[in-house]
Amino acid sequence: MLDALFDAAREDVAATPSASLMARVLEDASALQKIAEPGAVQGRRDGFWRALLRNLGGWPSVGGLATAAVAGLWIGIAGSTSQIGSTLGAQVLSGGQDAVLSEFDNSYAFLLD
Repeated sequence: MLDALFDAAREDVAATPSASLMARVLEDASALQKIAEPGAVQGRRDGFWRALLRNLGGWPSVGGLATAAVAGLWIGIAGSTSQIGSTLGAQVLSGGQDAVLSEFDNSYAFLLD
């Protein structure tokens, strides 16, 4: 049944565009296209930073990376001062890994052996 419908649609003359319409469409399309002659436009070689920016996804991506880097730096600095002030932070800086594990309950005792 579908094959008969497709055949009828192919044979319908009213459904095909006129030659003048096709000519106007192609004329508009060629006017909008930027056709470069071979050798007329030589590609400019990007520098390192421009290529890196393009490969990272442009300025929006680099802006997100910069924001994440600054936030991570801020969290790292702010978090380290609060840890150093606590007893756990002082023991970590002075005592090593055993001091860190001593702050946990006895379920982590097997790690000390």
